[in-house]
Amino acid sequence: MKQTISVLVENHPGVLARISGLFSARGFNIDSLAVGETEDPTVSRMTIVVDGDERTLEQVKKQLNKLIDVITVQDLTKTKFIDRELILIKVGVQNSKDRAQIIEIAETMKANVADLGLHTITIEAVGETSHVENLIELLRQFGIKEIVRTGKIAMEVESKEKTKTTEEEEE
Repeated sequence: MKQTISVLVENHPGVLARISGLFSARGFNIDSLAVGETEDPTVSRMTIVVDGDERTLEQVKKQLNKLIDVITVQDLTKTKFIDRELILIKVGVQNSKDRAQIIEIAETMKANVADLGLHTITIEAVGETSHVENLIELLRQFGIKEIVRTGKIAMEVESKEKTKTTEEEEE
């Protein structure tokens, strides 16, 4: 089962290497890894997607919490969260009919045409991983020349029940 983990870390050189080393030393494969600065420039958020069972995930979280640069570890899989991925797909164009169909697919999938070349079109899309995968499948028939993906980023969202409770307490 795919597990999504959000890790806040101190923004120092070598932190990414230590964390990815922890995974590789234990034989865990990272399916997706995205790192970026947070609202605090001294802190970065790592969104890590791993394939494993509950026991494996618990072991990973314990090991992460032992690292000195790790501030917090959160298993987003058990919470309500938003996730997104960015993809650029360069697709081959043989003729004007292909070009029109590719542009129509992009519009239907709420993607953008990032570049129009003589022999290729580059499509840019943002969405959940399933949306990105669907777009790839629709464009595969035209001959995908290149794909660049960011990996998943994710953030916990506030539940509506929590919002109502908070509003009631304030009254």
